[in-house]
Amino acid sequence: MTLPRFYPIFDDVSWLRRALPLGVKLVQLRIKDRPEPDVRAQMREALALGRRHGALIVINDYWRIAIDEGAEWLHLGQEDLDEADMPAIRRAGLKLGLSTHDEAELDRALSQSPEYVALGPVYPTILKKMKWHEQGLERVSEWKRLVGDVPLCAIGGMSVERALGAFEAGADLVAAVTDITLNDDPEARMQAWLEVCG
Repeated sequence: MTLPRFYPIFDDVSWLRRALPLGVKLVQLRIKDRPEPDVRAQMREALALGRRHGALIVINDYWRIAIDEGAEWLHLGQEDLDEADMPAIRRAGLKLGLSTHDEAELDRALSQSPEYVALGPVYPTILKKMKWHEQGLERVSEWKRLVGDVPLCAIGGMSVERALGAFEAGADLVAAVTDITLNDDPEARMQAWLEVCG
């Protein structure tokens, strides 16, 4: 499977309303600490936007609601994997992306036959506190050798300027969060991402 190389991650559907009309074709909706009705409403709108714009919408974590709402893609962190009903997720036909940070997590992820594997943080990240230090581009190359044909996503401290290095190191796609959401002109930044990832 060939996935779009630019993979922005947003915490609210309002960002998808801005990103998808620009031609973004792969987006993760990662909502945290919101009431379930709000999560469900945002997910429903996100999936409708994806259908309208021909974009893949990846739902982070909320696998039960994702199944209910007919999502096609799901991303799980390692903690999410502990509680997820993997047989139910696979029965529902959800395509799966999994986060990894070390060899044990990578082995666990590959045992699930995911559609992509994410490695992070490649660079220091301000998004969340993590027990892992930056992995670096050499680790990206090492992971690509280990995952083979499975698409590899580089995440963590990624920017337009760092994207080409990640691709050269072996990443198939690059995830971005704060490089867009904290930018003074997010639309222009997304256009720059689309150009460098084109």
